[in-house]
Amino acid sequence: MSFIASRLSRIKPSPTIAVATKARELKAAGRDVIGLGAGEPDFDTPDHIKAAAKAAIDRGETKYTAVSGTPELRKAISAAFKRNNGLDYTPEQITVGCGGKQTIFNAFIATLDAGDEVIIPAPYWVSYPDIALMCEGTPVFIACPKEQNYKLMPEALDRAITPKTKWLVLNSPSNPTGAGYTAKELRALADVLLKHPHVWIMTDDMYEHIVYDDFKFSTIAQIEPKLYERTLTLNGASKAYCMTGWRVGWAAGSVALIKAMDKVQSQSTTHTSSVSQAAAVAALNGPHDFIAKNNAVFKQRRDLVVSMLNQAKGLFCPNPEGAFYVYPSCEGAIGKTTPDGKVIKNDEDFVTYLLEAEGVAAVQGAAFGLEPYFRISYATATDVLEQACQRIQRACGALR
Repeated sequence: MSFIASRLSRIKPSPTIAVATKARELKAAGRDVIGLGAGEPDFDTPDHIKAAAKAAIDRGETKYTAVSGTPELRKAISAAFKRNNGLDYTPEQITVGCGGKQTIFNAFIATLDAGDEVIIPAPYWVSYPDIALMCEGTPVFIACPKEQNYKLMPEALDRAITPKTKWLVLNSPSNPTGAGYTAKELRALADVLLKHPHVWIMTDDMYEHIVYDDFKFSTIAQIEPKLYERTLTLNGASKAYCMTGWRVGWAAGSVALIKAMDKVQSQSTTHTSSVSQAAAVAALNGPHDFIAKNNAVFKQRRDLVVSMLNQAKGLFCPNPEGAFYVYPSCEGAIGKTTPDGKVIKNDEDFVTYLLEAEGVAAVQGAAFGLEPYFRISYATATDVLEQACQRIQRACGALR
């Protein structure tokens, strides 16, 4: 009899973390590797946020906090929802966790019974299906290929809903594609959801502030107020505020759901770091001019990467509306042979070839539920990205 619980056999370790770890290990062993696997801004946490954390330590704010987060942070989150989205959430409707991942886990474990279905448009962030599986849910995938700009179509959503559907997960702008839903596209999805009152909506808005060109961010409870009561709106400090390691994510929804999530958290982490919470207050209430500056750099990088990948033989790279990822198709490379005689059968073979031949670490599309694609994070130095894209062009050009 195995000592390890059977539920672990349903899930796999995070593929994105695995690629980042592999790149670090190869670098440590002396290989010339450019890691494009990690979804982490390369900008430092702004000074005023770091100063707020230091001041909190000096004030002795190093004790336990409320499970749902400090009153100051929940008040700041409430104000941010009103300011950014026109959504009214009281502090009692908000819970703070150790990053976005924990808030998703808390929501699923608090609501999913065995066999409950979770609709997840693919490509998806790698953790959605595994967290659902760990909580005894059944992920239901809807393929959203590049021809749909990686977005969920209303008709496909309508077809996928069954009496067992409990959640729809929406992520805009998306990890891994950077695709963002317009207000009109969300309106069409909302019309379907209004027909199915038993379906709850989890909207992951973590990349809300990282958008480009004339794209205007919207969230579904803002577009359709009738969905407000059954929408859980997720966000956090990690991406726009360059605070990945601080581990601060939050969720807002109905009081009953938030209380259930707090109950789960009271028996796990209790709360995220008190010092991180003080820093997040400063992030939300302080100056935000650094976001536009960072986005200008991200946009330059996006334009560079999209242009260079579209010049690589066999690749096609759509232009994303937000986040800091591209999700190119490598369909044109499938079936080709590498210089050492290996046939590229799928996107996993392709990213393995990039790593072995040119020292570029990317993540295969299979990890995100849609093949044959791969994900590149352009949250790294511009000159390094240019070099990585030159290597990818070279690798693609060597295929026969």
